[in-house]
Amino acid sequence: MEPADGLRRAPVQQRSTERLARILDACAELLDEMGYEQLSTRAVAARAGVPIGSVYRFFGNKRAMADALARRNLDSYAERVTERLAPLDARDWRSAIDAVLDEYLAMRRTVPGFALVDFGAQLPLGTRVVARNRDPAADAGAGSAAGPAGPAADPADPDSDPGLRVVGRLTGLLAAHLGRAPTEALHRTVLVAVEATDALLQLAFRTDPAGDPAIVAETRELLRAYLARTLDRGDG
Repeated sequence: MEPADGLRRAPVQQRSTERLARILDACAELLDEMGYEQLSTRAVAARAGVPIGSVYRFFGNKRAMADALARRNLDSYAERVTERLAPLDARDWRSAIDAVLDEYLAMRRTVPGFALVDFGAQLPLGTRVVARNRDPAADAGAGSAAGPAGPAADPADPDSDPGLRVVGRLTGLLAAHLGRAPTEALHRTVLVAVEATDALLQLAFRTDPAGDPAIVAETRELLRAYLARTLDRGDG
């Protein structure tokens, strides 16, 4: 059984860590060049300059490799958002939301492979299952991570659904920044905001490869108007 992060085995030496990073970098580059359907573990090995056995040492197939890339993207995104939030006034939630949106846009425009994988949302490899009866505080505190898990996500395990991973991570970051508990109400608000924003940004990037500025601006206004209902009142 593979670990939750999709790796067959975790690297324990610096050399293995660097090799894994090269494999994921190569995967990201090739996703941009050829798409997911044409991607192969052999092509990734060749681009990374490693034996094919090194790829299989970490990943059972290209789906596991893409999922690991998505998780790395989410870790990077969380780090970038955390840095942006640090100097902001906790009372100014609008600036915090701007930071969350702006960092996503920056990664979408600049990070290799992100347009296809982002946090797991774009790969047509399974059916998203929204878990119910979960503990939002546990989701947010898990430190794990939007999109299909393929095979289908286990509704009893929020970490198996990439959409819930990103919602849990964002709920935790916002709760910590605003000095609030990661309650069910806040988790639900972030879930709706993430799903709505994801749909609108997909439209923005279909309209313009750099993200249609007018649609992005409308998305920002929609987010602020929706979140004000909860964050201005202090609910959640």
